[in-house]
Amino acid sequence: MLELQTELEGKRTTFGYINYRIKELGYTLGGNWDYDRGCFDSILWREGGETIYLRVPFSVLEGELDEYNASIIFRKPYVIKHVVNIGLDNDKNSLLSATGFSQFQDPLDKDGYIRNKNQWVHAGEQAIKKFISCM
Repeated sequence: MLELQTELEGKRTTFGYINYRIKELGYTLGGNWDYDRGCFDSILWREGGETIYLRVPFSVLEGELDEYNASIIFRKPYVIKHVVNIGLDNDKNSLLSATGFSQFQDPLDKDGYIRNKNQWVHAGEQAIKKFISCM
């Protein structure tokens, strides 16, 4: 994980407004959200089973996350790499995967090693500048 030093941390907006504005930049609401916090994710790079994401975490100040007018404040954004198994799942649960009962395999590495850290820090910082311009 590479934390980014940007001007985004501490900025406030409403969930619905920013969610609508950043969709055109390729951001989605991360799947691990709760009513009092969440994150927006964007793919910086993907090849095979490796993906480098920009993650923009936030906390809810007023309201609940699924409300358009929920007030949110941004925390420190960061770059993270996930490595997933794109091959066949040959463990004892393979039957579950083949029959559709198990939709996803576990990632091989949820926080993979990031090469060329300066490159990805720069890419993340540039993406955050575009993100801020949507506010």
